[in-house]
Amino acid sequence: MKKILVLVCTLAFLFSFSQKTMNSIEYKNSPKVFSIKGLSQSVSIDCGSSKMILLSGQVPLDSEGNLVGNSIEEQTQQVFKNIESILREYGGTGKDIIKLGIFTTDIKKTPDFRKVRDLYVNLQNPPVSSLVEVSRLFRDDVLIEVEATAVIKNK
Repeated sequence: MKKILVLVCTLAFLFSFSQKTMNSIEYKNSPKVFSIKGLSQSVSIDCGSSKMILLSGQVPLDSEGNLVGNSIEEQTQQVFKNIESILREYGGTGKDIIKLGIFTTDIKKTPDFRKVRDLYVNLQNPPVSSLVEVSRLFRDDVLIEVEATAVIKNK
C-alpha cells in the first residue's frame, strides 16, 4: 500500500510540472546572417512564459558570406552583430544571452574579445561561458566562433 501511495504521489508531481506539449520547437534562419546549407542558425524551444534560443556557432561572415575584419576585435564585432540579428528575429537582444561557447585561435586575445562582448551582454548578470583555444577553425582567416543560448520572455 505504501509503495502505491509513493508511486501515485510521484506521478502526480511529474504531471503537475511537466510541459503540456513539445510541438513548439521552431527553427529559423535570419536573412541578415549568412546561411550555411545543412544547418539551422537557431532553434527556439517554447518553455511556457519564455522561450530558449540555441544558436549555431556564429563566425565573422556578413550576410553575403564575406569575411569581416582581420583582428579579433573586428571579427568579434561581426559575430555579435550576427548573434544580435538572430535574437531580434525572436524579439530579443544580446542582453538575453545566458550562455556563450567561445572558440578562438589565440587565447591571448581574450581581453580584445571581452571588450566587444561587453557591449552586447548583460554585465549585471553575465552569461556563463566556456572559452576554448583551438588550432584552427573552418577557415584559416577566421579567428573566432561563438555559440550562444538565450532566454527571451514570451509577449
